[in-house]
Amino acid sequence: MDTLLVTEKIRTQINAVFIGKEEIVENVLISLLARGHVLLEDVPGVGKTTLANALAKSIDCSFGRIQFTPDTLPGDITGISLYNMKTGVFEYSPGVILHNIILADEINRTSPKTQACLLEAMEENQVTVDGVIHPLDSPFMVIATQNPIDFLGTYHLPEAQLDRFLMRLSIGYPSHAAEKIMVEKHLSKSPLSSLSPVSDKEELKKVQHDVDQIFIHEDLVSYVIEIAEATRAHEYLTLGASPRATLALLAAAKANAFLNKRDFVIPDDIKHIADPVLCHRFVLAMDAKIKKVTAESILSDILRKIRVPVL
Repeated sequence: MDTLLVTEKIRTQINAVFIGKEEIVENVLISLLARGHVLLEDVPGVGKTTLANALAKSIDCSFGRIQFTPDTLPGDITGISLYNMKTGVFEYSPGVILHNIILADEINRTSPKTQACLLEAMEENQVTVDGVIHPLDSPFMVIATQNPIDFLGTYHLPEAQLDRFLMRLSIGYPSHAAEKIMVEKHLSKSPLSSLSPVSDKEELKKVQHDVDQIFIHEDLVSYVIEIAEATRAHEYLTLGASPRATLALLAAAKANAFLNKRDFVIPDDIKHIADPVLCHRFVLAMDAKIKKVTAESILSDILRKIRVPVL
């Protein structure tokens, strides 16, 4: 099957359930194709969990959900070694992380120690338990959700954790027309119950391989590096884009080009996805907070000042 057709089938199915948020769905697909992870940050009830479930149900691969609470332990996620009295040896009991698509629901409700157990999995596609490395199956994606306005009983995600997410997305409330369609679909039964896989993990790996082959000119690579360097030297930022962010922006630009039916990257691919890829990695200086300067406005200013390559 044509790999672009695979992504279109996934996109169409999700949009049929997750009404009126085509750009959010596209960005989640970009993250999936770029082998990245997504942080969905928004108020309760706007469909963060629905979006993650719709993606998981559209692909015939294993799905695991972690409902984070203050007493969630690292072993609940990575797995533990249990002593087998019959054999007299310790045997590994896999945790929920050993699935292809992981929904990390309310990730900021668990302790920093438990949050940190995701770092190795998200960066290296493996977990280490009692000194033994357990590779994770491919494709692997973490979709985490958090409520930005709920502070009681929550733990702030550290910068190292945020940097592991390819994108941070805010869904927002639906339009009147989209909400009306959504209500009509939910009156009889949940539309998620009617979803069935339109692809499998082998097809998805082929799509990811095709995305890897997308051509990006060396001038565009330099353009992305210039953007990252500008964020590191900006007066309103105490922490700018990391080298990991540079790689993430390049990978996301390739995926965006693929979804737009091109086998090469153009500057608009980079500018289109720069905000969700970079802004959550910034740490604002005190002057910026006092003057109420946002990360988005800083990035917009940087993009405006850097010369766009003419290919």
